[in-house]
Amino acid sequence: MITAGIDIGSLSTKSVIMSDGQVMGFDVVLTGGCNRTAADLTFGNVLAKTGLKHGQVGFVVSTGYGRENISFADKHVSEITCHALGMHLMNPAIRTILEIGGQDSKAIRLDEDGNVETFAMNDKCAAGCGRFLEVTARAMGIELKDLGEVSARSENVVRISSTCTVFAETEIVSLVAVGTPVPDIVRGVHKSIATRAVSLLRTVGVSGPVGMSGGVALNSGVVRSLEEALKTEIYIAENPQVRGAIGAAYLAQRLALAA
Repeated sequence: MITAGIDIGSLSTKSVIMSDGQVMGFDVVLTGGCNRTAADLTFGNVLAKTGLKHGQVGFVVSTGYGRENISFADKHVSEITCHALGMHLMNPAIRTILEIGGQDSKAIRLDEDGNVETFAMNDKCAAGCGRFLEVTARAMGIELKDLGEVSARSENVVRISSTCTVFAETEIVSLVAVGTPVPDIVRGVHKSIATRAVSLLRTVGVSGPVGMSGGVALNSGVVRSLEEALKTEIYIAENPQVRGAIGAAYLAQRLALAA
């Protein structure tokens, strides 16, 4: 059985093709101004990577904020469910998940079978999400992928007091202007994101091993700050940015077999 999962996020769109519970290939593209176009592009890319034709894919599940716009999907499913399944498939011991995307973040608590017991979501402000990191990188002329390494060189934490991405950018520029060491500023941004994330996690209750998915999980500085705040090690899934798409493809396997 060959299935696919498409995860349409605000910043990136991900696709995964799975066969008999194993990932055959995945692809990530920027969502841009049209999520339908992004979905078509990434699905075409992953088909090319796996050497498959569209007709060979037996069932497609779409997830993410743009899931309803994907015409070739057989079913649309919440990203909460798909991230839960994607993480459970990777590590069944995980009971609490933090997923930080481009413009929102989610805290999810699971049962032993990977079902969602409860969740909380912050989609009102991007200050604790990937967009905040993009703004930080741009304001300081640093590559986004290098933020974690830069923050590791920090000797002091600078408090970022602004609770809005726009105001935080102004605050960061001001800190740079007065000569504040860049690593300290970046570490302050990471700590600010971690503080918001921990507050969200505590609304669902942190229990058992904690896992993190979403693109921000690739930022080692944010992960370090979270581990310091929670006083526990955080499990980072392989290719965390495609966990939602993997969960969607895995759910598609279940649905196809049950049909």
